[in-house]
Amino acid sequence: MKITTLAENTTNGALKSVHGLSFYIKTRKHKILFDLGPDNTLFENAEKKNIDLRSVDTVIISHGHNDHGGALKQFLQVNNHAKVYIQRSAFEQHFAKVLFLKISVGLDASLMDNPNVVLLDGNTKIDDELYLFTADTKGKFRSKANDNLYTKSGLDDFSHEQSLLITENKNVLIMGCGHSGVVNILEKLSVHPDYCLGGFHLFNPVNKKTVPQNQLDFVADELKEYGDVSFYTCHCTGQKAYEYLNKSHKKIKYISCGDELTI
Repeated sequence: MKITTLAENTTNGALKSVHGLSFYIKTRKHKILFDLGPDNTLFENAEKKNIDLRSVDTVIISHGHNDHGGALKQFLQVNNHAKVYIQRSAFEQHFAKVLFLKISVGLDASLMDNPNVVLLDGNTKIDDELYLFTADTKGKFRSKANDNLYTKSGLDDFSHEQSLLITENKNVLIMGCGHSGVVNILEKLSVHPDYCLGGFHLFNPVNKKTVPQNQLDFVADELKEYGDVSFYTCHCTGQKAYEYLNKSHKKIKYISCGDELTI
């Protein structure tokens, strides 16, 4: 299995960075895009890495925010055969509250009628290699960085967020933002992961604040139960939170745009 980061907030220098996330994952059976980022960054970086996005057969969009699925329309124009798996509720309206204003951060709802889009309502086993599952923020941990994120009906509970378990020679967990809480997501798994990649959502990009130290300490303590897991975090974890967690967990690393991981 080989994972290449095609969109992320930081870069190793060779590729363009952007606030968003996209992983290209090549397994024995599949060529996968997990999230698409917000704009054409994915396509520019894929070209630089000699990755043909027309060969992708599976797309996973982790949740209904445009920094993870904003490039969906453009992707569907490039690739007319890949199945796009997304929770049905991800196409509902989503907002970020800035002072007294609610700014739309959602996806283009007209795309849900595209024949290649597969609307899901909860957990789904795609095949023996790929399993999608949901968690929620009602478990052990709810990040304060979620406090300005809303749906039309109120504060977002992130029931529209899904994570991906890839079972090959290793068990690999792929998250988008981890809005539901990395601990809650890990506890939803029926298997112990060997690797975990994705954001922990410990940084609010609107007010530029990291969650309080007590929340960082909670995550650090809980992740001690997963001391044998190799974590690669990114995007909405934030640099300050990453550095804090890395002090107690040396197996937590940061994965930037352009980085490649072979498992």
